[in-house]
Amino acid sequence: MKQGILWAALILVGLGSAPVALAAGAEELVRTECAACHALERPDYEALGIQERIDRKGPPLYYAGNKFQPEWLESWLQNPTRLRPAGIFPAAAVKESEEFDVIDPDKLIEHPALTAEQASEVATYLMSLRHHDDLIAANTYEPGTIAKRMGQLNFSKFNGCDACHSDEPGYGGLSGPELYTAWQRLQPAFIASFIADPVAWDPHTLMPKSGLNEGAVARLTNYLKLIGEEQP
Repeated sequence: MKQGILWAALILVGLGSAPVALAAGAEELVRTECAACHALERPDYEALGIQERIDRKGPPLYYAGNKFQPEWLESWLQNPTRLRPAGIFPAAAVKESEEFDVIDPDKLIEHPALTAEQASEVATYLMSLRHHDDLIAANTYEPGTIAKRMGQLNFSKFNGCDACHSDEPGYGGLSGPELYTAWQRLQPAFIASFIADPVAWDPHTLMPKSGLNEGAVARLTNYLKLIGEEQP
């Protein structure tokens, strides 16, 4: 995919937000080409059905300002790394081998790197897209502490998060995004709110609603805080 097209795909027009001014010529590019990878507005999930999830080429960003840490976002856009080992829709990126299913790298889309100037402008714009201010406002999580061993048991054995996610490099599931960097890249309130009710954020998310109470959500979030703060 051409860099200009995907850059445009990142500069979205959000619902319920007050977007910053776009660079000259960028607005036309946004409106004509960005839908190739990201939703330009909240999809009509009910009307589109599960096909909307299957057809995605990138995550929805109309609530990026409720989700990301701005410094991390600007840095990542300049040096993008793969956060989802199996891509945005894992079932489409898996192929059979003689022993077990493996990820087919040919099915994964690479994200282009932006210049520092582009990354700054795009990150600033994305952080203005806050469709889910209501969910952030309703969240009551306060960062706390947890013993690492208890956090590991809670993450893997008690809640089975490692079936889809990795809490350290090279260990855990591949179908969901890595979580050892979650604290660096995601806002604490978003982490806690998404764990509690992912469907409220994304009706077609592959993550099931956990049914966890507030204390259990806080323990998982505190574990992600712990391992995130250990990252270089």
